[in-house]
Amino acid sequence: MRSPSLRLVFALTLCLVAVSSVQAQWVAVARAVSGRIQTMQQKGAHGEGGFDVATVVIEAPAQKVYETALQRIQAHSAEVKLVENNPRRRTVAFSNGAQTASLQANPLGDKLTQLVVASTLDPTGASSTSLVVKSIQNVCNELEVECTVQTD
Repeated sequence: MRSPSLRLVFALTLCLVAVSSVQAQWVAVARAVSGRIQTMQQKGAHGEGGFDVATVVIEAPAQKVYETALQRIQAHSAEVKLVENNPRRRTVAFSNGAQTASLQANPLGDKLTQLVVASTLDPTGASSTSLVVKSIQNVCNELEVECTVQTD
């Protein structure tokens, strides 16, 4: 009678070990790309609208990344205005007057965060790439984490 229950315990233990191993591999991959700012921009098919996105993985808790981004925006209220703030989702919308962007700090682990900054493109205005990339670089600098724009 113990044999089926022992097999069940063994199977459950094996599953837990496999899940832990997969999670550890994911964290290792995320850490390997930590600090690489990746950007993407797309204009509408006929030149109207579009989007601009930058993302980076940072070795810091998501809450700390979010709070740092929010503090940076509030500290530079002469240049950048806070438009919207959602602490529960760790999102912040901000504007420099000409362009508006939003950021979100997504937890990938206890001390690993994906920071995403996105903005819509104005077909008549300048690209917001500098705004979204600069936002990420400011957060990285404040957290004392090296972040560089990936060019390839």
